[in-house]
Amino acid sequence: MALLLALAISLPGTVLGETGSGAEVVVVYNRRVPESKAVAEYYAERRHVPTNQVFGLDLTPQEDMTRAEFRDGLQKPLAKLLSDRKLWRIASHITPPTNDLPRRLDWVVAESKIRYAVLCYGIPLRITEDINLKEESAERLRPEMRRNEAAVDSELILLPLIEQKLPISGPLRNPVFGLTNAASLGPTNGVLLVSRVDGPSPELARGLVDRALEAETNGLWGRAYFDIRNTTDPGYKLGDDWIRNSAEICRRLGFETVVDENPGTFSASFPMSQIAIYIGWYDEHVSGPFARPAVEFMPGAFAYHLHSFSARSLRTTNQGWVGPLVAKGVTITMGCVFEPFLTGTPDVTVFTSRLIYSGFSFGEAAVACQPVVSWQTTSVGDPLYRPFGTNPEQLQDALLQRRSKLAEWYFLRLVNLNLAAGKPVADCVAFLEELKLVRQSAILTEKLGDLFLAQGKPSSAVHEFEVALAHDPSPLQRLRLRLILAERFVALGRDPEAYEQLQQVLAEVPDYPDKPDVYRNLLALARKLNKTADVAKYSAVLGAGPANPK
Repeated sequence: MALLLALAISLPGTVLGETGSGAEVVVVYNRRVPESKAVAEYYAERRHVPTNQVFGLDLTPQEDMTRAEFRDGLQKPLAKLLSDRKLWRIASHITPPTNDLPRRLDWVVAESKIRYAVLCYGIPLRITEDINLKEESAERLRPEMRRNEAAVDSELILLPLIEQKLPISGPLRNPVFGLTNAASLGPTNGVLLVSRVDGPSPELARGLVDRALEAETNGLWGRAYFDIRNTTDPGYKLGDDWIRNSAEICRRLGFETVVDENPGTFSASFPMSQIAIYIGWYDEHVSGPFARPAVEFMPGAFAYHLHSFSARSLRTTNQGWVGPLVAKGVTITMGCVFEPFLTGTPDVTVFTSRLIYSGFSFGEAAVACQPVVSWQTTSVGDPLYRPFGTNPEQLQDALLQRRSKLAEWYFLRLVNLNLAAGKPVADCVAFLEELKLVRQSAILTEKLGDLFLAQGKPSSAVHEFEVALAHDPSPLQRLRLRLILAERFVALGRDPEAYEQLQQVLAEVPDYPDKPDVYRNLLALARKLNKTADVAKYSAVLGAGPANPK
């Protein structure tokens, strides 16, 4: 066999976790929203959460709640329920003196049976500003941080420290930020792993659980897309660095990885197929490929768009990002409800590393990646979802036994792992040519075509791309293959075949956003091929104006 690395997706040092138990979860719903209880019961049933760990509270049915409503209706009652039902025990703890602080007595969670809290559809999302709240500690904050509005989820993360009377204004340091030991993430270390099963509708909220369970069974497979701004502005470079680092993690771990370094976001015409991971910034509202009628999210996919108000509301399918991403089929995501400032948003380098490399659950990774809490971040998705908690070889064996098409993704990651490790392209080509599954797989034949291009063999590459078209690619993979083939046929002087591919693009994707560009290419080819009638047709279409091509 040409490849020298072990046939495994997990790399040395990878920690493969186990799927969390429903016994570690409390589920919270809003008694004033009938659909909220239904979502809670659905989640509890699917994740086997004990019935005495499902709590209904009387809260406003709106997405916004006041600080008093949060404190008296959610924060204090939830803490009391956890204590009354002996799900955790708060006890005194003496903190030794330091150079800066005297010895003190704190009340902390000494024991806990639970780690996760699931907030269900109907639980308010945002805590509004309390203009009457005055705190001496706020005077020590920078002026822009002297605010007390927050995400409900982010405030509840520090519920285990409720007896410490923490300041409310501004963000607080996350005591578990960046930790690499998943077992350290929990109430006895000062944090509750909070996420919500929520979205534009109850049906979409329940779908988050279904897709998480499907991906835990079959694995999270697909492609990884990253959209950086390529900025040199010191105030924004950190965001690019986070995203670029996340892309490199995915590339080294074998994902087919695409990085857009243009200042703008991915265009609507970009054929973003089979998305497992997407991280980008900085549009206010859902845009580009994600605003198209269909988005090809794989079951279990994570998508995150960094914007100050990406989660201002979860009840919308076209405003912000979090609600629309859930509506389009994402499984886990994060966002901000009020202005967080860049350093107050999730560090997606940490998130990607913990979720994929370390095998954390979504709830663990989402809390570990937040530099600050009691601030603006909300996490949406099943916190127990652990997409990389199964040994990859065992998963691959199960997929092959079930004759699942997902098995092809295992071999794609295997090839990419070897390429990332510096193995010669020729070895990877030899491996794929020997693999019988390749001749049935659009995924693997497209990869073989890419490798032939890397070797400077365009005719061989074109052959593989044509084979890929015959093996049931997804709609957007098919679009990408046709666009690539059109370009390659032109380069090889095979103009009639390029012309045919572009005509197929128009036939198969009648609402393709870049139709004017396709028409211009067709017009140029029609002139070369002496297709007089088509020259007239495309000239007339383009003459009508690129904004309204028929």
